[in-house]
Amino acid sequence: MASRSTAPEKRPGFFSQIRSLYTFTQGEFRWLPFALIGVIVLGVGVGVLIGFLIPPFAIWSVILWGVSGLLLGFLLAMITLTRLSTRVMYKKLDGMPGAAGHILSTGLGRRWVTSDMPVGVNPRTQDAVYRAVGRGGVVIVGEGARGRLTRLVSDERKKVSRVASGVNIEVIYVGHEDGDVPISQLAKTIKSLPKTVDRATLAAVVKRIDSVSQSVTSLPIPKGIDPARARAQRPR
Repeated sequence: MASRSTAPEKRPGFFSQIRSLYTFTQGEFRWLPFALIGVIVLGVGVGVLIGFLIPPFAIWSVILWGVSGLLLGFLLAMITLTRLSTRVMYKKLDGMPGAAGHILSTGLGRRWVTSDMPVGVNPRTQDAVYRAVGRGGVVIVGEGARGRLTRLVSDERKKVSRVASGVNIEVIYVGHEDGDVPISQLAKTIKSLPKTVDRATLAAVVKRIDSVSQSVTSLPIPKGIDPARARAQRPR
């Protein structure tokens, strides 16, 4: 019998992650290399200019400021690359079944209790309802055609209302129609909700909702759809 390997899984290195992030982003923005080079050159230029302007003038001072500008340029280039990759990720996720669950589970942080699996789903139409619970109350997120989501959203609202009386319940529809929230703004919109629930109440609400929630993990997201694959790796 072959022995099982106990060696930990090797994670991709820093430069490997940068390369993956760059390749992922350049597929959408062909001008990306010119933008990154321009940002780095700008950083060096600013550093050299400061070296010339700060008296007394000395060549070693200009060189040191130039190196500092180079480091600043690399930092700005990394920020630019990360922001552009985020835009590409949202563009690829937009309209994909399961995208809302992916954003809820990865974009809200530890202050919100969420899951990438829906709490209500229509396998035939791929419409789904997700739930997030946090200091802002209970947020029900509908993904799909609003008209078809009416019953799913109503059922989830009633279920939450029975066990979380007095807690604010917000309903958000993901999409591009009037009143909808684009997938790129979903996490930001939820985080901006006013805090109406204290921590002690929040823990009790989460426990009560979990106790009555019916698991739908056996109802699969349509085959071939995996929003997590659209997420670019970020450098650690």
